[in-house]
Amino acid sequence: MEFAGIRLRNNLFVAPMAGVTDRPFRQLCKKLGAGLAVSEMVTSNALLYGSTKTQRRANHAGETDPISVQIAGADPAMMAEAARYNVSRGAQIIDINMGCPAKKVCNVAAGSALMRDEDLVRRILESVVRAVPDVPVTLKFRTGWDRANRNAPTIARIAEDAGIRLIAIHGRTRADQYMGQAEYDTIADVKRRVSIPVIANGDVDSARKARFVLDYTGADGLMIGRAAQGRPWIFGEIEHYLATGEELPPPRVEDIHRVCREHLTDLYAFYGREAGVRVARKHIGWYTKGLVGSQAFRNAMNLLPTIEEQQDSVDAFFTELASRGDRLAYEEQQTEEEALAA
Repeated sequence: MEFAGIRLRNNLFVAPMAGVTDRPFRQLCKKLGAGLAVSEMVTSNALLYGSTKTQRRANHAGETDPISVQIAGADPAMMAEAARYNVSRGAQIIDINMGCPAKKVCNVAAGSALMRDEDLVRRILESVVRAVPDVPVTLKFRTGWDRANRNAPTIARIAEDAGIRLIAIHGRTRADQYMGQAEYDTIADVKRRVSIPVIANGDVDSARKARFVLDYTGADGLMIGRAAQGRPWIFGEIEHYLATGEELPPPRVEDIHRVCREHLTDLYAFYGREAGVRVARKHIGWYTKGLVGSQAFRNAMNLLPTIEEQQDSVDAFFTELASRGDRLAYEEQQTEEEALAA
């Protein structure tokens, strides 16, 4: 895929997720098949640029191009300055957050709350585009504020007029948070109305679902978030299926053991020993979720205080898993119908 003169490996994007899409995770997803990985959102408040969290989120040392940084805020001038600041630190794409439904973001009229004020949306987009004329600006937003106000088509037209080069739309409203199922009719409607690339986001959790969403919406690409947590190889699975029509077999246990261990090593180096152990716990939990014996493993692993103990625990779990079969095997999950009948 190519947009704004930037050529990507494919049309599969890693969604920006606070506390998840740090540099180690972005690098891993790119290595395993993602065409683009957008950073965790970075505040537009210049007073926080020096904070440990912001400095870490703006750290792109050694990251594979292109580097896309998401900024969040509600003041046009501050957002413009944030764009310039992040470009000076290596950003090659600036993404604007109008999709986050979190209260701490929406309570200050940022994130998806901005969709209620279309004039402010226009002023922010125009301000950021003018601030970094040589860098493409993209926009992530939702279908609307609530189900009675699905104004994504209007926001999309405002974005195109303002010079935004690509848009990504989550198939839920802000009021929906992450509940229920994503809907794709609004995304398809937007795609028919604009000429810039449209990326569909929401509930893409398998290769077959990816094919369905692309066909249904006519979107130019897909953005995948929660389904990549503990399963970063999903991008390679989807890439293969879209190219060949064939589904890959479940990955080998030894391969996922290696991926997990390499990820942990990067996390420890990026965050340091103490914080690295804490951050690693959630990723280990995602890697092992649904695997046979994983609940007892996670309960014990979450109590381990050191890198060495954590690594030994992971090694023992995957070694035991490999003794039962060479490919990942998940415990039987209740279907929705079975759960309702129970």
